[in-house]
Amino acid sequence: MVSIFKTILNTIPRPLLIKASYVVRPLIALYLKGNKFTDPIDGKSFRKFLPYGYGKQRENALSPSTLSLERHRLMWLFLNDETNFFTSTKKLKVLHIAPEQCFLDIFRNQKNLAYITSDLESPIADVKADICDLPFKDNEFDVVFCNHVLEHIHDDYKAVQELYRVLKKGGFGVFQIPQDLNRATTFEDDSITDKKQRAEIFGQYDHVRVYGRDYFDKLRTVGFRVDEVDYTKKIAPEKLERFCLMEGEILPVCYK
Repeated sequence: MVSIFKTILNTIPRPLLIKASYVVRPLIALYLKGNKFTDPIDGKSFRKFLPYGYGKQRENALSPSTLSLERHRLMWLFLNDETNFFTSTKKLKVLHIAPEQCFLDIFRNQKNLAYITSDLESPIADVKADICDLPFKDNEFDVVFCNHVLEHIHDDYKAVQELYRVLKKGGFGVFQIPQDLNRATTFEDDSITDKKQRAEIFGQYDHVRVYGRDYFDKLRTVGFRVDEVDYTKKIAPEKLERFCLMEGEILPVCYK
């Protein structure tokens, strides 16, 4: 199964994968039904999760029901336990760049959210837009999500400036990226053009950098106050295992 999923990820364009998943997902969820692992987003349990990864595959990474990965489930728990995202009596205006399927319907159906999605290519986004030139007003959104996007963007500083511009003062955002915390500084090299070599060095052929610990400082340079949240420290070990979370993963929670 690991090799099958690796081949699918590396050969089928992402927009097609998104469309196909709506048909295949219920069948896989039914096949893997069990009680060993639980997706906290929808509360459903399975005998195993699916493997995931463009290079090295991670076992029990992808939830069969919501298609959430470890980072999605961690963000869900943080939002639910540490913020008023789901409970605010004031209606929150939310921008979600490159919306993830595991959140899409839930966020759209939240009565306390005015939820807008945006992406340049995604077939499930409301607004087709370049993250470096967002078609939204200054200080428009209470909450902004932008997860695993910036590693694809050549001018990530401009993209971060745009995220800061559209966020309201007093608002917050979560801007996750694949990150090597053993690196002090971010690495990028546009002279590496071979797709296989780029995948080996950057994790995926279409990634343009490997972020180091200095990523948080890049967010701060545009004005954000950044909390480097290791939320896995607040989660009991048995739940880390049951929810298939990645211990030590950092949530970059940004405030304006």
